[in-house]
Amino acid sequence: MNIHEYQAKDILKSYGVRIQEGIVVDTPAQAVEAARELSNQTGTKWYVVKAQIHAGGRGKGGGVKLAKNLDEVREKSKDIIGMQLITHQTGPEGKKVNKVLIAEDVYYPGASEPKEYYISILLDRGKACNVIMASTEGGMDIEEVAEHTPEKIIKEWIDPRVGLQQFQARKLAFALGLEGEAHKEMVKFINALYKAYVETDSSMFEINPVLKTSDNKILAVDAKVNLDDNSMFRHKDFVALRDLNEEDALEVEASSNDLNYVKLDGNVGCMVNGAGLAMATMDIIKLSGGEPANFLDVGGGANAKTVEAGFRIILKDPNVKAILINIFGGIVRCDRVANGVVEAYKNIGEIRVPIIVRLQGTNAEEGARIIDESGLKVFSAVLLKDAAAKVKEVLASID
Repeated sequence: MNIHEYQAKDILKSYGVRIQEGIVVDTPAQAVEAARELSNQTGTKWYVVKAQIHAGGRGKGGGVKLAKNLDEVREKSKDIIGMQLITHQTGPEGKKVNKVLIAEDVYYPGASEPKEYYISILLDRGKACNVIMASTEGGMDIEEVAEHTPEKIIKEWIDPRVGLQQFQARKLAFALGLEGEAHKEMVKFINALYKAYVETDSSMFEINPVLKTSDNKILAVDAKVNLDDNSMFRHKDFVALRDLNEEDALEVEASSNDLNYVKLDGNVGCMVNGAGLAMATMDIIKLSGGEPANFLDVGGGANAKTVEAGFRIILKDPNVKAILINIFGGIVRCDRVANGVVEAYKNIGEIRVPIIVRLQGTNAEEGARIIDESGLKVFSAVLLKDAAAKVKEVLASID
C-alpha cells in the first residue's frame, strides 16, 4: 500500500528518524496558518510547498515550490492545490493534487555546503534478505544513476538472522564519504530507518534526498514508503492511511471484492485463477495479436460471486473488445466455474463483447459442455493454443 510523503514522515519520526518538519493542508488559507505555526516551531523563514500525490518527479512537474514569505505560500499553494500534476510516474493523464505539505526550509546557510544522498531499503528476493542501497547522488533519478554510473550505488545486505549490525551502518556512512559528527549522525539515521522498516512490515523505504545540512545534521527531506498489504492485520492503524483518491477506481472496486486487479491499456480483458497463470495468459494474448487490458487474479476458490464481480469490473473498461477466462481446476472444479460463468452472464444481462472460456483440470470436459450448451455468446476451449486461436479469430472479426 502506497502512502503520502507526510504520512511516511510521521512514521519515520515516530522511530526517531530526523525529518524535514511540515504540516499538511488542503486550502491556501490553511497553508498560511501552517507556515506561521511552522515558523514558530522551527524558526524557518522560507517554506517549501509540496504536492501530495502517490508519484515521484513532483518537482519537475511543478509540484514543489519554494516560498520566501507568507504571501508566496498562499499563491504557490493556490497554484498547486487542484492542479492536474503530470510526472513521469503519473502517465499523461496526471493526478489531481488535493493536499500540499508546507515544509520547513532545511537548506539554510552555515559552515559548509549541504549535501544530498540517496538511501533505500527493500527486499532482495534473489538473496532472501533485505538490502540497504545508498548513493552520493541524492536528489537524482536513481534509475539514471544505476544505468550510467552503477558504481555510485552502494549495497549492504542484512542477514535476517542477526539484523543490521553496527559495523554495517558505519560501513555505509564511510562509503558515503562522511566523517566526524556527520558520520555519527548518518549511523544513527540508518539504524533508526532500518528499525522502522522492519517493525512496520514495509516492502520499500526510499529516502531521496537524505540531506546533510550545513551543521552536519542528517534528515529525510522526502520519503516514499510502501506498506505490505499482507501485514495489515498487525498494523490496523495503517489501514486509515490509505487514500482511495490516489488509486484507480476499478482497482479499488476489485480490492473490495478480494480480487487482485491491475488495469492496463490493452483490448482483451482477462480473468484467471493464479498469478503465474495470469501472466502466462497475458503473454498468450499478445502472441495472438491482442493486448491485455488488465491483470485479474480471482484466486483459487473462484465461484459465481467472484466471477460476476470480475466480469463487472472488466466490462467497465471501454477499451475491452473481448474477454478471455483461463481457469485451471485444481482447488476449484471446472464445472463449478462454468456454472459460475453462466450464472454471472445471466445476472449481468447483455454482454456485448465475446467471451472465451478455457477450462483445464478437474471436470474440464463437463465445464466445456456447460459452456457450449448455455446458449450464450461464450466460446469454450480446453487447450491454451485453442484459446489463443479463438482470441485471434475474435479480434480479427472485430477489426
